[in-house]
Amino acid sequence: MVSEQNNTRIGLLLGSTTPPEHIARLAREVEDGGFGELWIPEDYFFLGGMSAAAIALGATERIPVGTAVVSAMVRHPALLAMEIATLARAFPGRLRPGIGHGVPGWTAQMGLTVSSPMSALRETMVGVRSLLSGEKVTDQGRVHSFAEVALTHPPSERVPLYGGVLGDKGIGLVGELADGLVVSVLATPEYVAATREKLDKAAASAGRDSRPEMVVLVALNVTRDAAQAAATREAIKPILAFYLAATGPNPLLASIDGNERLAEMLTRGGPEVVHAEMPDEWVDAMSITGSTEGARTRLRCFFDAGADRVVVVPLVEAGAEESLATVRELLADFPV
Repeated sequence: MVSEQNNTRIGLLLGSTTPPEHIARLAREVEDGGFGELWIPEDYFFLGGMSAAAIALGATERIPVGTAVVSAMVRHPALLAMEIATLARAFPGRLRPGIGHGVPGWTAQMGLTVSSPMSALRETMVGVRSLLSGEKVTDQGRVHSFAEVALTHPPSERVPLYGGVLGDKGIGLVGELADGLVVSVLATPEYVAATREKLDKAAASAGRDSRPEMVVLVALNVTRDAAQAAATREAIKPILAFYLAATGPNPLLASIDGNERLAEMLTRGGPEVVHAEMPDEWVDAMSITGSTEGARTRLRCFFDAGADRVVVVPLVEAGAEESLATVRELLADFPV
């Protein structure tokens, strides 16, 4: 029997650079600190998402643990379903697998570039769900094929599947097939609101009765010291600039009409140019910085925009402890 979960809609994402030997301790601290859930990234080539989730689940008793997200092209859906089923059987009701396209540069390093990432995602979602449901699957897809594949140990209860996508086609597929959407870090409240509408519309068009859950990852650097609030914004800027330079124009920044300006910056350089010229409005839109009260207000913005759960990501390593202490004081303000 699963113990009662922590009663808040705010979770935490571990950083990709977390040493594997620290995962168990940090997972216990997240649970003991009152956070509602723990998510673990699978950024290639840092932590293995499924193995790291296994460590975290084994070290905790109550909180759900999710992967944000594994690539639909890195594992065959039969292998992924087997891994999910193994953990779901061992830790019933606590696993939240997230599946997405993966960063193209990383998947290309493994020779896993495909002509239709959407086909890979659909085939993975459908195949994994069928196998977890105890079905025997035979199918010839554009990317993945199955020949009389069935799990020996399917889970005894339904495992929720989450999609990690950004564009409209992916959101439509998640609304059709998945239990929830994991919205990438750097999302803005404007992006969340528009995506909530698209997700619900896709679910309704597919004839679904349930509303897919939206889990929003939010970059964080906050403090309990009001005198240091402005410094938290400056400290997170270079990290946001690094991500923006790496991704280039994207749907998240498009939600605040920033893509044209970013594209122009990138013609003149990389992260250093973005850092030097990034407007404060971008930082405010794509992250939570400032003091305790400012953090409370910004968290409400994401929930008001349509997030069901907000997962904070303390991007500034030097300020992580202070950021988490600040957010812990707010957990009770956002009950399940």
